Amino acid sequence: MHLDKYLQDLEDRIDEGVEEELFTSWKEFADNRFQGEVFVPARRRGAPPKVVWPKVLINDALEDYDLMALAQFADCSRTLEKASGSIMMVRADYGTSILPSLFGVRLFIMERDLDTLPTSMPLHDLETIRRLIGRGAPPLHQSLGAKSFEMGKRFAAIQERYPRIGKYVKVYHPDLQGAMDACEVIWGSRLFTDVIEYPDLVKSFLDLVCGTYISFLREWHRILPAPMDGYGFHWGLLHKGRIMLRTDSAMNFSPRMFDEFIRPYEQRLLDAFGGGAIHFCGRGDHYIKSMSAMRGVSGVAMSQPELNNMEVIYRNTIDKGIKLISFDSDWAARALASGRKLRGQVHCWTRPELKKDTQKRAG
Repeated sequence: MHLDKYLQDLEDRIDEGVEEELFTSWKEFADNRFQGEVFVPARRRGAPPKVVWPKVLINDALEDYDLMALAQFADCSRTLEKASGSIMMVRADYGTSILPSLFGVRLFIMERDLDTLPTSMPLHDLETIRRLIGRGAPPLHQSLGAKSFEMGKRFAAIQERYPRIGKYVKVYHPDLQGAMDACEVIWGSRLFTDVIEYPDLVKSFLDLVCGTYISFLREWHRILPAPMDGYGFHWGLLHKGRIMLRTDSAMNFSPRMFDEFIRPYEQRLLDAFGGGAIHFCGRGDHYIKSMSAMRGVSGVAMSQPELNNMEVIYRNTIDKGIKLISFDSDWAARALASGRKLRGQVHCWTRPELKKDTQKRAG
């Protein structure tokens, strides 16, 4: 497999003027200089490929660094072809178990034809958790950690060989989840009762996970230095700060428990990397007020607005200058149709258009 053939195709199709315009528009949005209600970026023209890019299945990419690179840069090729508003990005795409794999969880690889990222089998064992705490921070260069760092080195080498790719294709940090999310993947579902029965043990393990997370991301930035201009990149997005946290587990906790078991550790991560954005799935309106008070939160990428009281979400994000990024355009349209001001703080991938069959009330 000749990877250079495809990389050269991508290199040749990158129009520096088009990419600079796109970066400028994203930075205007991040810096509150966007004029309008909803930010919907787009390239002014597309650039179709000159070669046929093959499809790479996830399981194959997991076992071959060249195939991982090919799969990631193929997404960039599609982005250029479609004239998308997404910034071209690649990552070491090993799933949600990168950080948990350092703690000895057993990986669960999906069937090849499912083309789905792996997960892992949680420990479900308090004695093992205690032993892990006693050992301290695990070595970083093992399991999926070792693969991620090696892939980072491969990306860095590609950036050196292809100057336009190096300048306009961003390498974003691996999926380390958030402190509590990683803790849940390692611990297992009994965590949601153990926080009540063994709160000090949970906090000790969260502290260990958080410290390991920081060490891992600093090692990643040693291989691929983070931008020094205060911007971060993730999922085709540009945001302020250098980290994108996942807080999916928070939907299962009360606001008080969020403040006790999640906020202190996420704040530690935000502080360590100059702030950033937060993603959550499911319901978040019960803890969004506390989340929005955390230092350095520049944006929120949420899923399932239909599960939330969106007015509560809006009051604790866009009304406070925290952006809603990668937001559902139908829900943005509903908000605008109701007279709700979005204050130029909302990003959507497609232009909001209210559909007759989706005029449900928000929240």
